Amino acid sequence: MLIPAHNEQASITATLMSLRLQTRAPDQVVVIADNCTDRTLQKAQEAGVATFTTVGNKDKKAGALNQALAVWLGALDDRDLVLVMDADTALDALFVETAERYAEAGYAAVGGTFTGREGGGLVGMLQRNEYARYARDVTRRHGKALVLTGTATMLTVEALRDVVAARAAGRLAGQAAVYDTRVLTEDNELTLALLHLDWPIIAPAGCAMTTEVMTSWGDLYRQRLRWKRGAIENLFDYGLNRITVRYWARQLWSFLGLLVTTVYLLSIVLSVLDYHALTLHPFWLGVTVLFAAERVVSVRSRGAGQMLLSGLLVVEMPYDIYLQATHAKALLDVITRRKGSW
Repeated sequence: MLIPAHNEQASITATLMSLRLQTRAPDQVVVIADNCTDRTLQKAQEAGVATFTTVGNKDKKAGALNQALAVWLGALDDRDLVLVMDADTALDALFVETAERYAEAGYAAVGGTFTGREGGGLVGMLQRNEYARYARDVTRRHGKALVLTGTATMLTVEALRDVVAARAAGRLAGQAAVYDTRVLTEDNELTLALLHLDWPIIAPAGCAMTTEVMTSWGDLYRQRLRWKRGAIENLFDYGLNRITVRYWARQLWSFLGLLVTTVYLLSIVLSVLDYHALTLHPFWLGVTVLFAAERVVSVRSRGAGQMLLSGLLVVEMPYDIYLQATHAKALLDVITRRKGSW
């Protein structure tokens, strides 16, 4: 198990504790201390796990993982499994056992679904609702996730070696390593790499975890801008083919959603300007009702209180518009070739 960590002294202890509570304990846990200036390394050593310190890494999480995998990958058997998880994540007790069972059944990578950690006020609450909806969607698709989550994913050594070999041979982009350090979203890119090599992936309901939420609107904006832009750039790298067509379709769907939202808001503004009162055309009224109903039904796992709050458009709709605006900014940055940053 590999846990890349950059200044995670506040969360690393809880992360390691969640591993001790697993029904199937990992054979080895390695904390990768990457350019740490706090007590992350010391806390990991005090917890009794193995540690690895990166040297001269300028490539964030992807570079840290590549350095560690360059050391360990050669010593492992093709049938061995590597679980990569974030240092701010706590796995549910059945995660490792469930992921191992799916890997033994033939899946090259087993991701999961995540819930949001408490805190963050309103912005934290909205993210927890968003994560609950994502988990619901993945469960309804029987684990057919589009992206392997970077919070925690188990991978077979054989598949990882195949990725390295494919990059070295020029069949995949990036340097001859597991993770492509050029991209903003290395987990999304690795997902596409595995699928292009015909390795099956899954995110079963039994692989659940809790991870941090962004605690300010500014942090959320920067996170989502990186996620959205990284995903778009990954698709441009891979082009349009049998693997990426559904990803391109989702991008198109998101763009259409942005257009509908823009027209919707414009219709509200015009109704106020024309009639000095808020009126909605029957079509837009129907759209409003459907949006509110979907918001309520899709957070049933969060309880009656969150269902009630989600039905209030003044709570959910601004958040949805905020995310769509961030997506639009990411698309604009790609089109104008503005330099991306982590």
